[in-house]
Amino acid sequence: MYPYSHEPFTNFAEEKNIQEFKEALAFVQSQLGKHYPVIIGGESITTEEKMVSINPANKEEVIGMVSMANQELAEEAMQAALTAFESWKTWKPEHRANILFRAAAILRHRKHEFSSYLVKEAGKPWKEADADTAEAIDFLEFYARQMLSIKEGIPVQSRFGEFNQYSYIPLGVGIIISPFNFPLAIMAGTTVAAIVTGNTVLLKPANSTPIVAAKFVELMHEAGIPNGVLNFVPGSGSQIGDYLVDHSKTRFVSFTGSREVGCRIYERAAKVNPGQIWLKRVIAEMGGKDTVVVDHDADLDLAAASIVYSAFGYSGQKCSAGSRAVVHQDVYDVVLEKAVALTKTLTLGNPELEDTYMGPVIDERSFKKIMNYIEIGKEEGRLMTGGEGDESKGYFIQPTIFADLDENARLMKEEIFGPVVTFCKAQDFNHMMKIANNTDYGLTGALISNDCENIERAREEFHVGNLYFNRVCTGAIVGYQPFGGFNMSGTDSKAGGPDYLLLHMQAKTTSEML
Repeated sequence: MYPYSHEPFTNFAEEKNIQEFKEALAFVQSQLGKHYPVIIGGESITTEEKMVSINPANKEEVIGMVSMANQELAEEAMQAALTAFESWKTWKPEHRANILFRAAAILRHRKHEFSSYLVKEAGKPWKEADADTAEAIDFLEFYARQMLSIKEGIPVQSRFGEFNQYSYIPLGVGIIISPFNFPLAIMAGTTVAAIVTGNTVLLKPANSTPIVAAKFVELMHEAGIPNGVLNFVPGSGSQIGDYLVDHSKTRFVSFTGSREVGCRIYERAAKVNPGQIWLKRVIAEMGGKDTVVVDHDADLDLAAASIVYSAFGYSGQKCSAGSRAVVHQDVYDVVLEKAVALTKTLTLGNPELEDTYMGPVIDERSFKKIMNYIEIGKEEGRLMTGGEGDESKGYFIQPTIFADLDENARLMKEEIFGPVVTFCKAQDFNHMMKIANNTDYGLTGALISNDCENIERAREEFHVGNLYFNRVCTGAIVGYQPFGGFNMSGTDSKAGGPDYLLLHMQAKTTSEML
């Protein structure tokens, strides 16, 4: 009914596009060092306590300062959202959708500007930043169209003498806790899915990337979002995160981030606090330990490329990143050799330069965690390439490959969230599937194979939410590959899918006797 086509990626082979992106980077450079306030009920509030956002590729460069909300301001934001909900829930769905369409149009017009903030604040190379912004545009338009398709509810049967209807109504106030790794796409997607369905929200962005979120909140107000519908409350998890998750008026929590924090939120949200008259809903997208499986008859160049680009895109800082390669023993040595050779061609450096493939990791904490895993890897496997880091200017870690790991090694089981991939040898297809499913996670996976029987087996046996054949295991496109995973990867809430908006609504049946 509402055809959908995703936002195209920018072709940086064209000189015109290169020049326009450089101009956007120069503009964003001129905007650095500004202050961004807390936004509650449309009002800008400056606080004494501020978080400083720095460029992970250049620790000396300050992207901006953001006021931090305390519990008192968090409570103010909750009250503003509760008040706004009473009117916002009565808006016609098509009017709410129109705000998303306007926001998408503004973002498309300012695409390179927002991508440049992603380069500066998140350390994303050009293509990764461009894809992040394109995905944000996709989410805005896809969820707007989805709202139009479900606004009348779902038809149900009516008997003689009665008229039955099945419709969806919003939940209430939601807390949106967004991640650093897709600080525009996931932050925007989770926020607008809640808003277009008639809820009001408190947005708590990742502390590493609050400026991108602040710019998006500005854009949403420019697009016409009423005051109090979207409240911007940056702050520490311990100070306001727990407070808002526990709050008796919080109706749902939409979280993207680590397994540890996700489990904590899930546990806290399950408790019914004084004055609470509902069970809170939790939408959680957590970690992954994702596997690229290579069959004995695979295209070996495709296999090597799938492993390398799944592992090292955005420095491996994707929950979908392929951090394990499970390769059939017959082709193991050749695939490993090809992957190492391809990895050595990747450029590591300043993401502001157009030919940089891989930039820094996000911050000092991530740098130290990943380097610690690299030391463990040196004990558990054979270092083939990389293995070194340099934090003198920014948080740079070489793309790293370890070979010959035992299937139960720590590096085969634990999420690293950095540019590290481990190779493990499998005896046959049964063994491949056993290893592929041997983690606590179940987010993405890929099988590189030309064996139709094995592809069909993997379709049934490979237990992940997003399974890809003969391609990388990253890069789900909104509306094409709805994204979310099993087990400790979260609640399998399929972002960019046909039922995602329903997670933010509740169904109501009405029956009228005629």
